[in-house]
Amino acid sequence: MKVLSKLNKLIIKSNVYESPVINKECTEFEVNNWIISKFVIKKLVPIVDVLPFPINEQVLMVAAVCRIKPTHIFEWGTHFGKSARIFFETCKAFNIKAQIHSTDLPVDIDHVEHPGERRGLYVKGIKDVNLHYGDGLEKSLLILSQIKQANIQPLFFVDGDHSYDSVKRELEGIIKYVPQATVLLHDTFYQSEGSGYNTGPHKAIADVLASVPNTYKILSQNLGLPGMTLLWHG
Repeated sequence: MKVLSKLNKLIIKSNVYESPVINKECTEFEVNNWIISKFVIKKLVPIVDVLPFPINEQVLMVAAVCRIKPTHIFEWGTHFGKSARIFFETCKAFNIKAQIHSTDLPVDIDHVEHPGERRGLYVKGIKDVNLHYGDGLEKSLLILSQIKQANIQPLFFVDGDHSYDSVKRELEGIIKYVPQATVLLHDTFYQSEGSGYNTGPHKAIADVLASVPNTYKILSQNLGLPGMTLLWHG
């Protein structure tokens, strides 16, 4: 518990970063990469390291939050709360008012990615991050259905460690029930089948997007494992 206490004392205490969003009148996704790079290296990496999110992927996560300015962030199946911590620190540093909801499987469910006692380790005790048990998609949609706020702009973060079927189900569910949402997906790197890598998430995304052509613009950080893809409306 001393480690946890020390970890959460690293919370950013002031909003000292100017907005990295530029050319707001233009349609393309553009941010100031110098501002984001400094933030990632000086603030995020000392807290969350570079596993499972390399620096280039953390840059995309921060850029997405700053550019989209979501009102709500939903995530599940994540790495001991590291992604939730990245979203929390980003919102705090860039003064973005977003509710963050992070869902993990119940303790009695057996899954290779189950965090066990380390569930939400990096966000425990942070009141601005809401922790839940349950199926990530179902729980997030339930929370959304109870929000009365007008003009919500959700951001979903889907961890692709799951199978093709799981990622396909989750992305299809988001598109069906929250068509205005922005979606970040992790573990999206694709290599030839002989590599033995988990290529399911990449194929799931391709198959789902083929059924809704011209719905999203796509940005990817896929130089190598694990890879991350942003689906946004522009």
